[in-house]
Amino acid sequence: MLTRPVIVLFSFSCGLAVATIYFSQPLLDTIGAQFSMPTAQVGIVLTLTQIGYAIGLLLIVPLGDIVDQRRLIVGQTVLLGVALLATAISPNAWTFLLSITALGALAVVTQVMVTYTAVHAARERQGWAVGVVTGGIIGGILLARTVSGALCDLLGWRWVYVVAAIAVAATAAILARTLAGSDPTHHRLPYGRLLLSTLRLLRDESVLRSRAIIAMLVFAAITVLLTPMVLPLTSAPYHLSHTQVGLFGLAGAAGAVGAFKAGTWCDRGWANRVTGAGLSLMLAAWALAATLHRTLLGLAVAVVIIDFGLQSVHVANQSLIYRLDPELHGRVTAAYMTFYSIGSAVGAIASTWVYAARAWSGVCLLGAAISLGALAYWAALQRAAHQHRLGHQTHAEGLQDPVTHGTGECQ
Repeated sequence: MLTRPVIVLFSFSCGLAVATIYFSQPLLDTIGAQFSMPTAQVGIVLTLTQIGYAIGLLLIVPLGDIVDQRRLIVGQTVLLGVALLATAISPNAWTFLLSITALGALAVVTQVMVTYTAVHAARERQGWAVGVVTGGIIGGILLARTVSGALCDLLGWRWVYVVAAIAVAATAAILARTLAGSDPTHHRLPYGRLLLSTLRLLRDESVLRSRAIIAMLVFAAITVLLTPMVLPLTSAPYHLSHTQVGLFGLAGAAGAVGAFKAGTWCDRGWANRVTGAGLSLMLAAWALAATLHRTLLGLAVAVVIIDFGLQSVHVANQSLIYRLDPELHGRVTAAYMTFYSIGSAVGAIASTWVYAARAWSGVCLLGAAISLGALAYWAALQRAAHQHRLGHQTHAEGLQDPVTHGTGECQ
């Protein structure tokens, strides 16, 4: 069983690894200028990162079910450091985009750690443990903007990736000394069949499929908020520095506190309630985000609320999908998080296109529409589940008292 110190180490390690794919968000204007990318196309940086992440989810994360997870985690972390260095020294746009894609693929080490946590945590504390690790992930996503913005202003954008490479290398050394090896049950399953079984899980497991779709929508919404945000903030009338833009990540980090409480609530069987509340909060927050032309406060509050809602929904999703067979957790994670990556990739490129055409108001309308779609989909699932329960109850009553039901005396 995992101890608290190891869970905290995982939370930090996951936060650092996932931060590497979000360092570029507050730097999009600088990176775009460096490599002569127009505003409407600069979102391709995050889109390719998420495409790389999706590739890693499909091809690397399932390996956690058939190989020693310790070796997989440490090996990926080392290679992530190499990809960060390659990104830092990229001489042109093509090598930068290739390096950032590889970085995204290797950053899926976070999901291998989540799987490791779900498998090795005590059953009665699984929701809490996954919540703590997921809190580190969300915190890393948000604080990435603060750190990268400050380092960019101090040293330039390339040093953001140099410093990250050093930190990742140190983390790899600590993980190598801390983690215990594992003996996967399905060590004889061929790699091709392993990947195919991941797709079959999506086909056969309705809970996984529905929660993956919700994840795709909520992560698309958060990416729509955060990707183009740097563009109006660094322009008139605010003219904020990258460091100041990064401070919005600190505001969002307050929302990551939701991971700790959401995990506890889900352990009590409240995952559906947490999902509904989180989706409702995300939708409502877009009205505040739309006030950016008048005040920065509305956007700051919106970031907190949307991140809290996202975090709560994400933890609720994981608490439900990890109730499936523990021997399948690597593939379950891969299938679920692939949809997250698709949502993030589409949200990144769509938001910059919309911003170029319709400015910030168009971005807020897009984000609100996606959030509304997620809430409507969840509500439809609840109605379908309720009708299924009623039908099952009616059928059971008919089996218990066929005579009275047949004569119509109970109607």
